[in-house]
Amino acid sequence: MDYGTLKIVTGVLVTIGLYSVLYRENKFYRLVEHIFLGLASGFAIISYWKETVRTDWYDQAFGRVGETAADTQPAFWMYAALLPIAMMGYMAFSKKNAWMSRIPILIIIGLWAGQQIQVFNNGWIPQLLNTMQPIYPTNMTRFTVPGTAGLSNADITRIGAEVYPSEALTNLALVITFITVLSYFFFSFDLKNKFIASTNKLGRYILMVGLGAIFGSTVLMRFTLVIDRLFYIFIEFFKRTVFKME
Repeated sequence: MDYGTLKIVTGVLVTIGLYSVLYRENKFYRLVEHIFLGLASGFAIISYWKETVRTDWYDQAFGRVGETAADTQPAFWMYAALLPIAMMGYMAFSKKNAWMSRIPILIIIGLWAGQQIQVFNNGWIPQLLNTMQPIYPTNMTRFTVPGTAGLSNADITRIGAEVYPSEALTNLALVITFITVLSYFFFSFDLKNKFIASTNKLGRYILMVGLGAIFGSTVLMRFTLVIDRLFYIFIEFFKRTVFKME
């Protein structure tokens, strides 16, 4: 048995071992699971060193000599001061000096809190602004947006500034969806008003449709993984072992 065949056979056995948990818990699944977790842990350590610690701290602190001048990076010794701060996190295992582990935690939380302001400004504010769309058409000459192929930049800009009936309906659906879904999360007062109660119910239905679509896409994604594994077992395995095809 050559190396290629051995690799495919091993892959098939591991795949069957992982999916055997669908029948019931068994020792074969446990063995494959422990092997997978061990390999994943080792890979994560190497990946964390190469992609994060070395590039973001070690090369910054001690410099890097590259093959060319562009690849050479000077040392900034101020980065080395981060090492004792990071090592304080391991003081959590010491009963006497456990308080020192709070220092890097506070620094991380402070930096994270500051970054979240920028994340909110760059991520959520544009989404809120995008919900403020015009719902009244400004051009009734046609229902849909005309094509822009072959038109001048001035005509394209003019068409983009107009709101056609199809766009107005789309924007109206967006605004209604946003308001009704937002009204579903009004938990601080009793919904006695019939209009608010109806809006709340509509928002619940829209949420159910959205969550159902997300769940359906997740299930389809899982099926693609299963189909890939089945293809590997029934096509690659038999082609390499039974039919002796490269």
